[in-house]
Amino acid sequence: TSTPRIGDILQKLAPFLKMYGEYVKNFDNAMELVKTWTERSPLFKFIIQDIQKEKVCGNLTLQHHMLEPVQRIPRYEMLLKDYLRKLPQDSLDWKDAEKSLEIISTAASHSNSAIRKMENLKKLLEIYEMLGEEEDIVNPSNELIKEGQILKLAARNTSAQERYLFL
Repeated sequence: TSTPRIGDILQKLAPFLKMYGEYVKNFDNAMELVKTWTERSPLFKFIIQDIQKEKVCGNLTLQHHMLEPVQRIPRYEMLLKDYLRKLPQDSLDWKDAEKSLEIISTAASHSNSAIRKMENLKKLLEIYEMLGEEEDIVNPSNELIKEGQILKLAARNTSAQERYLFL
């Protein structure tokens, strides 16, 4: 009650939220690894189940806890927007809260960008495998724009041949 402000504090901490982008990029792979090792190793599965029974885990699975950081930035952004909606514009915290929201929104967009980039690389890897791994197209600078069936028209006799195109 002596200093009813949060915007200045969030403003100092918000730049650290960009690191969540790295976590988000590796999230699917980490979830897959947990699933794989839970299926492959009875000891791993037992240890994970044993830990999940701890009171500190709040009856949540490891996967639930792993999902928390992915949801954190959008949650901060939503709460800060709500806070600003309810905060009088002449409040001492208004400018700091607004600046914090701008920084957090940037971090959220950074995380979303990281997700899209990973999905793109995953799709390129699938295409690479479909092509028999002959042409190495998996590169962070490559981007799949569109794919689909096309008809190739022969110049001589105007016959059509079906093709599958990756752009």
